Amino acid sequence: MSFDSDRFLVDQLVRPVANLYRVTPLAVGETPAGPPIAYVRQKKLKIKEDIRFYADEGETQELFRIKARSILDFGGSRYDVLEGEQKIGLLWHKFRESLIRTAWHVGGPDEQEIALARERSAAGAIARRVVDYVPYVGGYIPIPYNFEILIGGEVVGGMDRKFKLRDQYILDLSGDREKKLDRRLAVALAVGLDTLQNR
Repeated sequence: MSFDSDRFLVDQLVRPVANLYRVTPLAVGETPAGPPIAYVRQKKLKIKEDIRFYADEGETQELFRIKARSILDFGGSRYDVLEGEQKIGLLWHKFRESLIRTAWHVGGPDEQEIALARERSAAGAIARRVVDYVPYVGGYIPIPYNFEILIGGEVVGGMDRKFKLRDQYILDLSGDREKKLDRRLAVALAVGLDTLQNR
């Protein structure tokens, strides 16, 4: 099974020294269309973000990675998605643009924008920000953290968080019938929306 699917389950595996994720293609509903196609490792406490995607749980075959361009970028953040030394695309986040409603831009190998991912609900985004500032309690109040994905201004899919003990997301690109967005780049975006938000 390759990255040809339109729908994926991205779920977090709890580990003490790293954030680990598993990516599984989906058939109907939440039924897996096959075994996992990627395992993702994000080492904690790294100064410069470097997230690796592997074909196997033993992490012997690297598929691609997300690599930060710089340690600090006060105007926003830029991350290359690379297969070896070949660029698959670019993810970037503008701080000012995301003050109210988080938005991530997705570019292709030439860095021209292909897609935009933004929080689906402005009201939900504001509520989530308010709750995050409530000491000791904020992390336990469930606020939907859902994104819509647009290509050419048209919504083609989204990423929805499921309320489970560990982070779990459904990535759906069913509306992108021409597959303008490379599915590897879309999966990198899905993982990035969970891991890179506080960067």
